[in-house]
Amino acid sequence: MQPLSLTLKGFRGIRAGLGRDVLTLDFDLLADGAELIAIAGANGRGKTTVMDNMHPYLTMPSRATTAGPGGFSYYDHVCLPENEKDLVWSHDGRTYRSQVVIRLNGRRKTEAFLFALSADGAWKPMALEDGTVADGKVETYTCCVEAICGNADTFFTSVFSAQGKRQLSAYRNAEIKTLLADLLGQEEIRAQGQKAAETARLLKLGLAGIWQELSGLDDDAQRICGELQRLEGAAGRIARSLAARQAAQANLEAARSQHAQLAAEREQSQSVELRRTQLQGECSAVIQAGTEAIEALKAQEHSESQRLARLEQRIAQRLTHERNRRQALHNQRQQCLKVLASAPTVRQAEARLPMAEQVLSLRLARVGHWRQQAQRLTQCKASEDLVQQRLSGIEHEAGQAALKADELVRRFGLAGVVPCAGTDLQGQCQLLWDAREAQSLIPGAQAAIKRLADQKAVAQEELAVLGRQYEGIAAALQKLAWAEHRAEVAGARSSRYALLAAKAGEQARAKNALAEIEAELAALGDEMSSCQQGAETLDELAERQQIGTARQSIGAQFEQQAKHYRDTLGRLKQVLAALPPCYDEQRLGESRRKMEEAAQSVAAAEQTYLGAVREAENFTVLTQQATALATRQAQVASRIAKVQSELGNWTLFAKCMSNDGLIALAIDDAGPSLAGLANDLLLASYGSRFTVSILTQVETAKGDQKEGFDILVHDGESGESKSVGLMSGGERVWINECLIRAVALYLAQHARRRYDTLFSDETDGQLDPERKRMFMTMKREVLRLGGYRQEFFVSQTPELTAMADAVIDMETMILSMTTQE
Repeated sequence: MQPLSLTLKGFRGIRAGLGRDVLTLDFDLLADGAELIAIAGANGRGKTTVMDNMHPYLTMPSRATTAGPGGFSYYDHVCLPENEKDLVWSHDGRTYRSQVVIRLNGRRKTEAFLFALSADGAWKPMALEDGTVADGKVETYTCCVEAICGNADTFFTSVFSAQGKRQLSAYRNAEIKTLLADLLGQEEIRAQGQKAAETARLLKLGLAGIWQELSGLDDDAQRICGELQRLEGAAGRIARSLAARQAAQANLEAARSQHAQLAAEREQSQSVELRRTQLQGECSAVIQAGTEAIEALKAQEHSESQRLARLEQRIAQRLTHERNRRQALHNQRQQCLKVLASAPTVRQAEARLPMAEQVLSLRLARVGHWRQQAQRLTQCKASEDLVQQRLSGIEHEAGQAALKADELVRRFGLAGVVPCAGTDLQGQCQLLWDAREAQSLIPGAQAAIKRLADQKAVAQEELAVLGRQYEGIAAALQKLAWAEHRAEVAGARSSRYALLAAKAGEQARAKNALAEIEAELAALGDEMSSCQQGAETLDELAERQQIGTARQSIGAQFEQQAKHYRDTLGRLKQVLAALPPCYDEQRLGESRRKMEEAAQSVAAAEQTYLGAVREAENFTVLTQQATALATRQAQVASRIAKVQSELGNWTLFAKCMSNDGLIALAIDDAGPSLAGLANDLLLASYGSRFTVSILTQVETAKGDQKEGFDILVHDGESGESKSVGLMSGGERVWINECLIRAVALYLAQHARRRYDTLFSDETDGQLDPERKRMFMTMKREVLRLGGYRQEFFVSQTPELTAMADAVIDMETMILSMTTQE
C-alpha cells in the first residue's frame, strides 16, 4: 500500500495546528521519488493527524484507545457539520480512492466509499469476487479494504508504527498467536478450527437438550412412582365409600319426612297470622295519619311564627333607617362646614399661582442648560478613556514589533556563520533559508515601528485637546445638582398653590349642599317626633292581631286531633291482644337445616365414591405409563452416549486446528526466521551487542512447558540473557522497532500480501543522539532487505529530519497558505 494524495476537511488537529479547515497533500510531488520522507514541524501542527490518515483503514491508530471496531470514533476528531477524508493510494499495481464522509449535522452518520481506477481512467466502485460492492456502508468498505490490504491488526503491527502503540512484548499469548497466524497464512487452518469448535458448541447445546430431556423423564418417573404409592389400595376404598353413601341417603329420607310434617302445621296457622297482619297494618295507618295531621298543624304554627318575626323585623329596620339617615345628614353638614372654613387660604393661593408657575419655568430652563453641559463632560471623559486604551494598544504592539525586528536581525546574522553557505548543500539548508527570509522581512518590521510611532503622537495630541475641554466644564455636575434642587422646590410650591386654587369650585358646591341638608334635617325632625308618639303604625297593629288569632285556632285543632288518634289506636291494640300466639318458625328452620346437612352428607359420600373409582382407574393407567417411560429412558441414555463420543472427537479436532495446535507448530517453525531478520537489523544498525530469540514455549512455576510467547534478548557484552520487558526504556524501544520491522520483512518475503510503504510516528523519542542516528541506518536497511519503496516518519529530532531524503514541513505549509490568502 502506497499513499499518493490526501485531502482532510474538518479535522480538529489540522484546524488547531494550521488554522485551516481543509488540507491537501500530493505525496508524489512532495516525496519526488525519495525513500525516507520526514514529516516535520513544531508540536501541535497536525503531523500525527496527517500520518494517522495516510492509510485506507477506518481508524486513527494513535487516537484509538483499544484494538477493534469500538476503540475509535471519528466524531471526536472532526468539527464541521460535514467532514471528509479523501485518500488516493495504490496497491499491487492498482490505484484506489477512499472517501470517508463524517456528518455531525443532526444525526451522526459515517459513509465510506472505495473506488478503483479502471483502464479507461474512470473511478468505479470496488467490487469483490464474492459480490461485495463498496456502496457507502462502513461494513462493506471494511470488507473491501481488508480483502485488498489484509487484516488491520497485521497492518498496524508490521508496517505502521503509530505513536504510543503497544510494544510486541506487551502482547498477550492469544493476540500474538493470532497475529503470527495471519502472517503465516494460516487462515484456512484457523477457519477449519473455528468450524470444528462451532460444531462442538452445537453438539454441547444438543447434549444439554438431551440431558434436559432425560432429566424430565426422570422427574416424570419419580412423579408416577409417587402417584402409584398414593393410589395403592383403591379397590378397598370403593367398598367402604359405597356403604357410607347408603347410610347418608337413609338419614336424608328421615329428615325430609320430619320437615314435611312441620310445614303442614305451619299452613294451618296462616289464617290467624293473616288477621294479625291486617290489624298491624291498620295500626300503622292510624299512626301515619295522626303523624301527618299533627305535622301539618305544626307547619301552620311555624308559618305564623315566622310571619310575626318578619313583622317585628320590618319595624326595627324602619326605625334603624331613620336614625341612620339623620346621622348621615349631620356628617355631611360637618364636612360642608369644614370645606367652607378654608376659604381665605384658597383665595390667597389663587392670587399667588401665576407668579409661582413663572418661577418654575425659569428654573427648569436653567436645569436644561446645565444638563447639556454635563452630557458634554461625560462624552469628553469617554473619549479620553478610548484614546488612553488605543495608546496602550499602540505601545504594546510597538513592543512586539521591536522584538520581532530584533529577532529578524538575529536570524539574518546567521547567514554568515552557517557552515553550508557556498557549498552544494546550501539549497537544502533550513537555517540559511530562514536567514535569507529574515532579510526580506526586516524592512517591513522597521516600517511597522515607524507607523506605530506616528499613531502614538496623534493619540497624545488628542489627549491634550480633550484635557483642555474637560477643564472648562469640570463643575457642570455640581451646578446641575443645585439647579435641579431649586427647580424641585419651585415645582413643589407651584403644585401646592394649584391644589388650593382648585378648591374654589368645591367650596361653592359645599355652600349649596349645606342649604339642602339644613332643609332635609328640619323635615326629618318633624317625622321623628310623630314616630315617638307611637312605635307601630296602624297597619302593623292590625297584622299583629291577625297573627295572634290564627295561632289560637291552630292550638285548639292540635288538641282535638291528638285525642281522636289515641282512642282509635287503643281499640286496635285490644283486638291484637285477643289473638292466639304466633307460630314458632324456629322449629321449621331447624328442620330445614337438618335436611340440608343430610343432603350435603349424601353429596360428599357420592363424591368420595366417585373419587375412589377414579383412583382405581388412574392406578391402571399409571402402571402402563411407567412401563413406556422406562423404555424411553433407555433410548435417551443411548443417544447421550453417542453424542458424548462425537463431542470428544470434534473437541480434539478443534484443538488441533487452533492457535495451540497446528498453528502453534507453524509459529514454532517461523520463530527462528523472525528472530534472524530482527538480528540482521540489529547487526546492521546497532552492532553485534544484542541478539534476540523468540520463545513460543514458556516454563511454568512447576518447571513444565506451556504455550506462550516471550522475546529473549542476549547481551554480547555482559553475557546475560533476559526478557525484553526487563530492559531499559531506550533499549526496549530499539529492540521492539527491530522486531516490528522484522515482522514487516517476513510479511514481504513469505506472505501473500506485500506493502510498498512503511510508516512510523515519533518512535525514537527515548533514544540517545547516537542511537537515533543508528535508528536511521536501521530504516534504510529495512527498505533494502524488504524491497520497500519508501517510508514516511515523524520525528522531533532535527538531526534525523535532516538525514531524510525529503521533508514535508508543516511550518512551511502555514507560510504557503498565508501567501495564497
